Formats: sequence, structure tokens, C-alpha cells
Amino acid sequence: MTAAPDFDTLYTAHFGEITARTESALAACGFETLWIHSGLERLAFLDDQTYPFRSNPHFIWWVPHTEAPRCLLVFTPGQRPVLFFHCPRDFWHLPPALPEGGWTKHFDIRPVGDWAETLAALPTPDARTALIGEPFPGLEALSPAVLNPPALLRWLHEQRVRKTPYELACQREASRLGVTAHRAARAAHGAGESEYGIHQAFLAGCGQREMELPYRAIVARGPHGATLHYQALDQHRPSAPTSLLIDAGAAFRGYGSDITRTWPASQDGEFADLVDALDRLQQALCARVRPGVSWPDLHLQAHLDIATLLRHAGVLRVSPETAVDTGLSSVFLPHGLGHLLGLQVHDVGGFHPTPHAPALPPPAGHPALRLTRTLEAGMVVTMEPGIYFIDVLLDQARQGPQASGIDWEAVARLRIHGGIRIEDNLVVNAGGCENLTREAFAAALI
Repeated sequence: MTAAPDFDTLYTAHFGEITARTESALAACGFETLWIHSGLERLAFLDDQTYPFRSNPHFIWWVPHTEAPRCLLVFTPGQRPVLFFHCPRDFWHLPPALPEGGWTKHFDIRPVGDWAETLAALPTPDARTALIGEPFPGLEALSPAVLNPPALLRWLHEQRVRKTPYELACQREASRLGVTAHRAARAAHGAGESEYGIHQAFLAGCGQREMELPYRAIVARGPHGATLHYQALDQHRPSAPTSLLIDAGAAFRGYGSDITRTWPASQDGEFADLVDALDRLQQALCARVRPGVSWPDLHLQAHLDIATLLRHAGVLRVSPETAVDTGLSSVFLPHGLGHLLGLQVHDVGGFHPTPHAPALPPPAGHPALRLTRTLEAGMVVTMEPGIYFIDVLLDQARQGPQASGIDWEAVARLRIHGGIRIEDNLVVNAGGCENLTREAFAAALI
């Protein structure tokens, strides 16, 4: 059995690395001090209830504490970072405890009760101080030039693209938790639970509240799987077995997993064969991942492979090449092949090859692609090809010049199942890639 990672030791190395990366970013952009605000709670309109809090990912990069609103990190090269930790004197809510753990030794942690205490301890910001995050009370007059300056953000985003060993250890743990939850969800699906019941099984499986997940889970039975970001949770148990598409991940220290599986209603039949074929296709695409590979080229290869699969399955009547060239393949795969993953599900840095370079556009006809760079060691990406039977796209195709390229009888048989997506999380390394998702599923069977 693999020993549990020593997160304190890994974080110490991570702290040293991001300190150096941040110093280089500040020097390149002409700043001497960086303030990073964790974020504010937001009240609902005409109410005293707040929306679920989401911390600034730049803050979590330094401070592995995801539920810490109104905190401020002050970083000046050559000095110990100061963390102003918000500890309100409150009897309505449980006040947050000061953070503990090995990572805290790297910071001067100062508890503050309100913004006035924080502001009193801060120097007046000038043109050499940059603030990343939301402005907070008392800084309304801050110059736009130092509030989230675009050049500095591009530099900092680039520093987050290649993950440190600490970050990779966090994402492995997020994958392990996500797989545990997926196994619980699959069992609930097999027991005939509703979408809502499957979702509750997923939450119990990873031991996290819905607000703690890295993104809103997609739990879609049958034709609901054709809605890419399906957001409802039907509470009615189906009267007969249906397919299930579940896209859900778990979080660890702010890092998330992003995992999708499709389970057919039966292991036999046309749709089950299509699920198996897409799973094999997805693994073949994973095997192509390595440094130096153009992600847009791999995206286009996926379209050709899926068009070939659909041609063999009798769904397409035209050649795979024609399907891709005419955009017909996008009727069945309208989203991108994958994206960067880290502190954000759709992590930053996917379009700029360097902080100085302009954004790289996606291939013509593929506007939804979220990663247009060449792969590098240290990147973490999702690999998520899909095949969907989406009414609005199929209806458009039926009324257009592409109609003759589709076997509509095959579509009629398959559209009741909604769609298929298989998604793994991959670490790009010198030898190719590490599949965090498949390894976690394999380890769960030991």
C-alpha cells in the first residue's frame, strides 16, 4: 500500500516555489508588494442570508483554507508573508478558529476582528502595491491600475499552470475522494435511486457538503444526459432502469477532481456498445497525452475518432473526414475535449502560451475549446470526449444541408439515452501522463 503523502513537507517546498514564482511576476510587472484578498460573502437581495462562499483561488494557492472570507495576505519579497485572519466577535455564528497545521509556520498570522483593524495595520497602498481579488471596505478609491492588473494576472496565471508536487498530491487525494463518491453513486443508480438520491449518495461517499464540491454536480438519468450542464435533480425514482451520466468531483485543500462516467441501463444493447466504444476511444486519446502535443490538434483528432465511431455504429452516413470538415461531428460533440484543472475546475492559463503572448484562438468551428496551448510537463488536464443526442442540435441538422448525413432511425433509437461522456484527470509528465482517475478507480478495487 502506498504511504500517505506528507503534506507538511510537500507544502514547505510548494511555499518556496510559489514564493520564487511570485517574486518573478512582481518584478516583471513593476510591483513591490502583493495583497491577496480571500473574498467577501455576498448577501442575497433583500435578505440577510449569504450565497455559498467561494475563496479567491490565488489566496488558496498560498493558504490551504477554503472557508476564510475577509482575510488578507500581504506578500513583500524578502519578508515573511503576513496573513490577516478574520475572526469576528460574533454570537450569531460560530467564529472561525485560527488555522492550524504545518503550513502556518510560514506566515505571520494576525487575527483581526474587522476591517478597521486590518486597515490600521496596513500602509497606504501606492502604485507599487497590487491587489488581487475583490476590493474590500476602505479601498474604494484604489487606483484601477493596481486592482487586478491584467499583466500581473497573466504572469500569476502562468505560474499556476505547472503544478508543484504538493498540488499534485492534493489533486490525487481529490481524485481518490471523487472516485469513492462515484462508486457510491453508481451503487445508488443500480438500486434504482432518483437523481436526487444518487446525488445524496455521492455527497455521503466523499463526505462533503454540496457547497464544498469543486462544482455543481451533474446527475442525469436517461434523456437528461443530453443537457451538457444539466442542473436539476429529479426526485422521482424511475419506473424502469435508465442510463446515468454523472459528472461530479470532490475537493481537497481547494484542489478539485472533475470526473464523468456514463452507466447504461443494461450491459447489453446498442447504447451499451456505444459507451464501451467511447471508453476505449477515450483511453486511446489519453495515451496520446505528453509534452509537446498540441491540444487543439488532439481535439480535432477526437472529432475524427468520434466520427469514425459513429460511422461504424450506423449513426453517420458520411465519411469521418466529411463529418469533421462540415461541422457535422459537432452536432454530437459540441464541447471541448478538456481543460486545465487545479484550484479552479476550468483552471486559468489555457489560452496564453506565455504571459507576453496574445491568446491563442480555438480552431475555427470549435469555440468551446478551453485549452489552446501545447501540453507541458506539470499541467493537469481533463480528457472528456462525449457523444450526445441533443434535440436542439439534431433539429437544426435535420433542417439543414447535413440532414442526409445522419441515419435518423438510429438517432431515434439512441436519443432516449441522452448522451455519453467519459472524463479522466491527467497529469502531463515527461513519460506521457499519469491518469489520476483510472489509478484511483483501480486502487479502490484492491
